[in-house]
Amino acid sequence: MKKSNGKSETEMPGLDLEHELPPSDGDDSPSGAGVSGASASAASGPEAELQKLKAERDSLLDRLARAQAEFDNARKRAAKEQQDFRDYAAADSIKPLLPVMDSFERALQVKSEPGDFRSGVELIYKQLQDALAKLGVRAIPAKGEPFDPHVHEAIEMVETSQAADHEVIEELQRGYKLKDRLLRPAMVKVAKNPGN
Repeated sequence: MKKSNGKSETEMPGLDLEHELPPSDGDDSPSGAGVSGASASAASGPEAELQKLKAERDSLLDRLARAQAEFDNARKRAAKEQQDFRDYAAADSIKPLLPVMDSFERALQVKSEPGDFRSGVELIYKQLQDALAKLGVRAIPAKGEPFDPHVHEAIEMVETSQAADHEVIEELQRGYKLKDRLLRPAMVKVAKNPGN
């Protein structure tokens, strides 16, 4: 039997069996089961990874909160220790002065002659000097010394030929140092000798 194109039905090529369409979704072939199993494992993989990351995040946040709490506690503890140190340092400084206060109280309670009173005050003054010396406080030498702007504060310049130029001729208020730290400069009058 011939067709219009001149070829018979027997001559027409048949369907290529190797290139047939894949089976439909409803097919129970093994290849269909493999595809659905792979998609299920792919879906559970990211979800498991997400849960793992969330657990790790929660653990890190907990560790961060604990570290921050420990840091705050350490900071508060250090501030309290510094305050305690300042308080007790002041207590150690005040303790040697208490006997001086006792001596002043006893001197004020006793009625005595002016000469005896003066000698008592001189003894208390000496006691106070000793207490301050134990703490490391010392007076700055001034009168007769060359003027030193680091430890002296010039109140007045006095023209004179009796002293060298820039020599301290009078101490108006004594200056003090605590070890090497200046507590208060000495207020002084300084000589100005034009001849020198």
